Amino acid sequence: MKKIVIPTDFSENSLNAAKYTLELFKYFKCEVFIVNAFADEVYDRKAIMMRSVFEEVKNEVEKNSTLAVEKVKSELMEHFHNPKHHIYTVSTFGSLVDVVNDLVEKEDIDLVAMGTKGKRNDKEVTFGSNTLQVIKYVTCPVLAVPESYHEILPEKIVFPSDYMLPYKQRELKLVSTMAERITATVYSLHISKNEELSNRQQDNRALLENAFQKCKLAFPKMVGTDITKSINQFVEDHAMDMLVLVNSRHSYLENILYTSTIEKIGLNIKIPFLILQNFQRY
Repeated sequence: MKKIVIPTDFSENSLNAAKYTLELFKYFKCEVFIVNAFADEVYDRKAIMMRSVFEEVKNEVEKNSTLAVEKVKSELMEHFHNPKHHIYTVSTFGSLVDVVNDLVEKEDIDLVAMGTKGKRNDKEVTFGSNTLQVIKYVTCPVLAVPESYHEILPEKIVFPSDYMLPYKQRELKLVSTMAERITATVYSLHISKNEELSNRQQDNRALLENAFQKCKLAFPKMVGTDITKSINQFVEDHAMDMLVLVNSRHSYLENILYTSTIEKIGLNIKIPFLILQNFQRY
């Protein structure tokens, strides 16, 4: 049983992400939580001065949110008719990150899936602010789906790694079982200026190979020091369908998420992007 949280702001991007995710996991038994956190919408209303007015607006937004989330559920159920999927709705007052984090902990969620952008859909940025906040602060795998990507099962998944850190079995199992069910090939891309792997790297690669033993697995290598450029080139040259990266302490992904603005990282993500969180999960 997979447990998946899909936040929605009722934009086309978020609906597309929901449809892509349900298609991606169509062979799995799933509990899917469609979530709308509406605190920002309440606080963004202008001219709310008195507490009584605030509560009135809050109740109005909550009512609209509940109806809209149920409408999303109905559309998804009508579109898919998948008896393996049980869809639940959550409409709650709170920030998106806090609401998702609480649900991840309460329900022991396997994956958070959302659009790369929301209502504003700024074409100049890679991620919208909500998506970026979830990637940074929710300690659960996150799947970010571009609006241009629809219900197409990936055939080629690129998983860049320097093999310096051991992986979490739970996160690897999520990727390996998904790849196995949809018969996708996983490309464990190693980007390095060194030709040989250290003993630590060899052990971690062996762990990865063992975790993906039931999948089609390849180990391409690119020599270089510019990881971003190499990933972009590999994705384009080999027509990859999904990118998987691990967010861990002192990793490449942590560096670009926390030390750069996401608009300037140069990682041209035009395909679904799965972030595995190699942090402690409580």
